[in-house]
Amino acid sequence: MTTEYSGAGDPARSLALLWRTQERVSRKGKPELSVDRIVRAAIDLADADGLATLSMRRVADQLGVGTMSLYTYVPGKAELLDVMLDTVYGELDFAERSEVGWRARLEAAARANRALYHRHPWMLQVATSRPLLGPNYSAKYEYELRAVDGIGLSDLEMDSVVTLVNGFVHGAVRGEVEAAQVRRRSGMTDEQWWNAHAPFLNRMMDPGRFPVGARVGAAAGAEYGAAYDPEQAFEFGLLRVLDGIEMFVHERTGAGP
Repeated sequence: MTTEYSGAGDPARSLALLWRTQERVSRKGKPELSVDRIVRAAIDLADADGLATLSMRRVADQLGVGTMSLYTYVPGKAELLDVMLDTVYGELDFAERSEVGWRARLEAAARANRALYHRHPWMLQVATSRPLLGPNYSAKYEYELRAVDGIGLSDLEMDSVVTLVNGFVHGAVRGEVEAAQVRRRSGMTDEQWWNAHAPFLNRMMDPGRFPVGARVGAAAGAEYGAAYDPEQAFEFGLLRVLDGIEMFVHERTGAGP
């Protein structure tokens, strides 16, 4: 699913855009443009069609201007993508929730990230091993770290906890989005797909050869009407990840959530 990489553009220009240290004014008589307007048009296109067809020309067409007009504000697609990501991170609620424990705060952050991916599934197409250093990404990181600040973990352990939870959410939502995409593109529900393949699978999946797989697979299929239920997988997995973190915190500090 990954088709793009964050941080692939000119670092100085990307940072200037992310922090809006420069903003050019459009020429008199031309449609008014701004970095924000260009980025919003790009996000709308990516939400609708993904990143594969996103280009500076398509953004310009969306805005009703010439392609070259965009380059007055944005150096290129790589820098535009960085600002798109940082912009949608700004949709997250960074309000402090000191009235609840660290586990509840961490869970709330995970669910907020999941919802953000579902609103903008193109985010899953961007590899972010080189993180953005924009204001909204920085606020997101600060907010997530604060969920586990002051509970007895070292700074590196805090970072590792946040990385673990975010990694789980990314992988789980990727599975959810891919499951929805295959249903939409194939025109078949999971149940219809399984029914079509059931005669062949029943012949090949010999319970004598695969006794555990046949038993568990049959139970899962009967329960979910598919190989698995993405939402159930997310709920189960998130709770188990949080359970593991809670045990780690208890072992390190003797404290609960």
